[in-house]
Amino acid sequence: MTDNITLILTLSVIIIFSPFLAKYLKLPTTPIEIILGSLFGSIGFLHEEHLFDIVAEFGFLYLMFIAGTEINLKNVLKTPVHLIKKVLLYLLILYTLSILFSLYINLGNIFMVLLPLISIGLVASLIKEYGKTPWLELSMTAGGIGEVISIVILTLTSAALRDGFGLHLFQTMMALIAFILFMFIIFKVAGLLFWWFPKISTALMPHEDNKEQDIRLSMGIFTLLIAAMLFLKLELAFGAFLAGIFIPTFFDHKHELPEKLASFGFGFLIPLFFIHIGTAFHLEQLFTQGLIIKALEIALFMIAMRVFAALVFVKELQILDAVLMGLSHSMPLTLLIAMATLALSAKSIDELHYYAFILAALFQVISVMIVIKLINNYKGTSTAIKLRKKVLKN
Repeated sequence: MTDNITLILTLSVIIIFSPFLAKYLKLPTTPIEIILGSLFGSIGFLHEEHLFDIVAEFGFLYLMFIAGTEINLKNVLKTPVHLIKKVLLYLLILYTLSILFSLYINLGNIFMVLLPLISIGLVASLIKEYGKTPWLELSMTAGGIGEVISIVILTLTSAALRDGFGLHLFQTMMALIAFILFMFIIFKVAGLLFWWFPKISTALMPHEDNKEQDIRLSMGIFTLLIAAMLFLKLELAFGAFLAGIFIPTFFDHKHELPEKLASFGFGFLIPLFFIHIGTAFHLEQLFTQGLIIKALEIALFMIAMRVFAALVFVKELQILDAVLMGLSHSMPLTLLIAMATLALSAKSIDELHYYAFILAALFQVISVMIVIKLINNYKGTSTAIKLRKKVLKN
């Protein structure tokens, strides 16, 4: 009982004071929550608790849901063909570099899957901080496609590690294909229905809503797709992500809804997830021989390969914004840790590489968030100087 009270109090303190500490240190809140989770977990103030694990998992799924609400499928389908080709080229470069790097330094096959993972969960937090800039909008479009591919690979790899390459993997593949086709039909039917009868969308989510009907329906869609994933034994994050896409695609008249949903998530559920991630890495692991070097190698390569691949968008974004886009995809924290955990349980990687991946994920979040802030500040200063020169010239 005392341990649980300590756990609750510690979580409360971290949630309340993380934004103040982040503001003081001039860092984003997310890495602060992860670091504090690791620190308090190492000294025993945070411990494994079933309810804490469940709420943290729900926080991860809600983060994926919020990431999905940033993507309007109608707008994505209107993306120019040449840009879609560049997105596919971007992903091809990532996977090619991953395969070459894994073969070059003689890593296991699982690394070919781990290194190019893309998760846009933290891109949603960047939008919260920097707004919908051109590089973040393209990051969401490219990242959305990349994340779907990553989650499909995660689902299949999870099945392969759990059940081997046999009948179970084939059944998982068939279930995944059937679900994707089913969701495609649902999106098509819903699109036609709302197009022919536009009043349905406003009836489901009225403009004047004093019963929070929009929140209720959003949560209903969210939980319904998670239940479908549980039934099909597929990756839950995939269902949460698709549920998020459903909201802006068919209820675009509720412009404030994604913001309402994000406010609740980033205020409570999502911080609990990040704190829980921090507790997975105990500070004493830092003294493991070769761990920090290995983690730095993984982190640096994962960042470098994304920044290099993102240069295909220089024509659309200019050099600095292309770099920022590549950096925004360099924090696949959630999927990376999920995949590393699966690989460890299946003995596809050893404990050294498992902790190296967790540490690399933390390095990536902290360093990338700082670098993005520095580049963004530099851009702002540079723009201000140019404007000042232009005014003086006139």
